Amino acid sequence: MIAAFLTDPVHRAIVLIYGLLIVASLITAILCRVAPGEGSSELKKRVISWWWMISVFTIAILTRRVVSTIFLAFVAFLALKEYLSLIPTRRVDRTVLLYTYLAIPVQFWLAHTGQYGLAMVFIPVWMFLFLPARITLGGHTDGFLRAVGMLSWGLMITVFSLSHTALLLTFGVNHGMGAGALLFLVALTQFNDVAQFTCGKLFGRHKIIPKVSPKKTWEGFIGGLIATSAAAALIGPSLTPMDALWSAAAGLIIAIAGYLGDITISACKRDLGVKDASNLIPGHGGILDRVDSLIYAAPVFFHFLNFFFGNWPAMPL
Repeated sequence: MIAAFLTDPVHRAIVLIYGLLIVASLITAILCRVAPGEGSSELKKRVISWWWMISVFTIAILTRRVVSTIFLAFVAFLALKEYLSLIPTRRVDRTVLLYTYLAIPVQFWLAHTGQYGLAMVFIPVWMFLFLPARITLGGHTDGFLRAVGMLSWGLMITVFSLSHTALLLTFGVNHGMGAGALLFLVALTQFNDVAQFTCGKLFGRHKIIPKVSPKKTWEGFIGGLIATSAAAALIGPSLTPMDALWSAAAGLIIAIAGYLGDITISACKRDLGVKDASNLIPGHGGILDRVDSLIYAAPVFFHFLNFFFGNWPAMPL
């Protein structure tokens, strides 16, 4: 039974990823014992977050695609909910908030059924036009621009961006490539997060943008790029239609996009005066804190894969 499980490339990659997680956990445990402190404690939290993210996505990937899509939509719902709980909203916009939430099942249904064209315009065009029109019909102009801007941007960074994970599942569905592409994206995004943090702690000297994220350094950023590209070259050929060179390039853009997503959400939280989006995950913040890198990495990787290797026909439920 185990041998049959390991014949699938996605299954082999999952076993490899969990092997790396075990090694990372052992190294972290040793560091916490030998050199206890804020750095080792923070690394421990990130490794635990990595376990959580990979485990949940693994369960989603190994189930039916419709179940996976529902799970991904639920993640987007939690991210949007946390975002809306942070921003100042007007009491008169309660009905508009309902429409904002209703955009989630529509967007993910479009993604699940492989309706690429509609999925790309539903939120950026139709919801972008509908929300301000609905707010205008309410007859309240005080705070209009702030309400429209915050709601539209929130939908884009949570629901629209994260729906690209569901679109990835439609890639080569008849050959099982969608699950591999999603696992490739999530694993590398989380790996890059840990690699950048570790390299920054070990070699970091030069700050990149201290006013936004004071712990981010050039050494950590470059170390993460190198490590993530190397890891991508190793696992990409098994999980995606890309060879080692293309996989390394994909790893590079995932690392860059993930970093940009991380600091963008950090800037958002600093503006709102909060450290974490919520306390949903004890000791690790909320869903928005965990998917900040994916918010940028998911659409960037999807369009990279779509442009060079894309074949997304409409798929059956």
